[in-house]
Amino acid sequence: MSRPIVAIVGRPNVGKSTLFNKLAGKRIAIVEDTPGVTRDRIYTEVEWLNKYFTLIDTGGIEPESDDIILSQMRTQAELAMDMAHVILFIVDGKHGLTNDDREIAQMLRKTNKPVLLVLNKVDSKEQSEHYYDFYELGLGDPIEISASIGLGIGDLLDEVIKNFPEGLDTEYDEDIIKVAIVGKPNAGKSSILNNILGEERVIVSPIAGTTRDAIDTYFEDGEDKYLLIDTAGIRRKSKVSENIEKYSVLRSITAVERADVALIVIDATQGVTEQDTKVAGIAHDEGKSSIIVINKWDLVEKDDKTMNMFVKQIREKLPFMMYAPILFVSAKTNQRMHKILPKIKYVSNEHSKRVHTGALNDVIGEAVLLNQPPSDKGKRLKIYYATQTSIKPPNFTLFINDKKLTHFSYQRYLENKIRENFGFEGTPIRFNYKEKERKR
Repeated sequence: MSRPIVAIVGRPNVGKSTLFNKLAGKRIAIVEDTPGVTRDRIYTEVEWLNKYFTLIDTGGIEPESDDIILSQMRTQAELAMDMAHVILFIVDGKHGLTNDDREIAQMLRKTNKPVLLVLNKVDSKEQSEHYYDFYELGLGDPIEISASIGLGIGDLLDEVIKNFPEGLDTEYDEDIIKVAIVGKPNAGKSSILNNILGEERVIVSPIAGTTRDAIDTYFEDGEDKYLLIDTAGIRRKSKVSENIEKYSVLRSITAVERADVALIVIDATQGVTEQDTKVAGIAHDEGKSSIIVINKWDLVEKDDKTMNMFVKQIREKLPFMMYAPILFVSAKTNQRMHKILPKIKYVSNEHSKRVHTGALNDVIGEAVLLNQPPSDKGKRLKIYYATQTSIKPPNFTLFINDKKLTHFSYQRYLENKIRENFGFEGTPIRFNYKEKERKR
């Protein structure tokens, strides 16, 4: 079962991103007082009354058309029609109804999906002077809110969850392993998905860009539950011309954000390309478990040194991802495909692994004895205490004497010692430093 999707649409400058950030509880979308500003991310998970849904901010494209507003409206409405179960149509309660609002409303009425008309920028409990004008749109009672100060947000969310279609998954299930299959176009992502599922769930075509949306497929393997997210191939920016292609790139990036594990699919016939390093970088920066899957291995001429040479190339081009296991497979011939699912489960467990504080401090203490921390102007870094503060990815907080004395090379040394003793294969590790308060 897929999670409900709620799309925010509306003309520029009505407060779409402000509402998105308010519902997300953090600043994800870039908010600028300029129409058409590009945003880095457009998805977030939202919870209200123990019901979970995916929220999309449809703003933030760079239209090719000279008519920026018409192009934006069209793209936003199309995205909402394609993906959303509920659409939030945001209008400006201060400035009143515009012709652009009328055009968007006309498009949204054709979706046959629940559309909630949201009057934003109503910053007091008094009704907007333009309130009744919006009945002209034929979208029912306007819901007044102020996204900037949070007024009316609870009432809006009540209406949102009332309009979810039946049969969608609104519960949070931490036992589900979410896997994003990412990589360049034509690397064989859909073929790998179909092979894992054992049936033709996704259309496979040799034409680059066939998979335009991120497609979620839920399945069970024994007692294990998985959600596979097949994504559009991430292309170089210069090749992304259509607006729909731009959204495909964003969907690929945000698929990684939604996942626990990223399968980074690389075409064996091309080797590791610059674009592959960018895809891997996204997964690393987002703190996801990763498996590097070299597909089409059957098409490579090889001898007894080929695989080792390939591993060396991967490690050289992806030095930040030394922790990621590498699988050489062929979705076409089924070579080593049986290893993917067990490896996904393994790195997912490593991603959520916790280590005991006592054991961690024993390892850190021994590491410090073997290799003294760096010093600067006669002052040496002291590590008083270490503890694991979170998982997915594993986060370690070190209590020290002075943050200025921390150095990347020593952090890497400590990371290696932690991996030697506790594993954490397939997952990045994060470090935080806190200065211990001096006694007065």
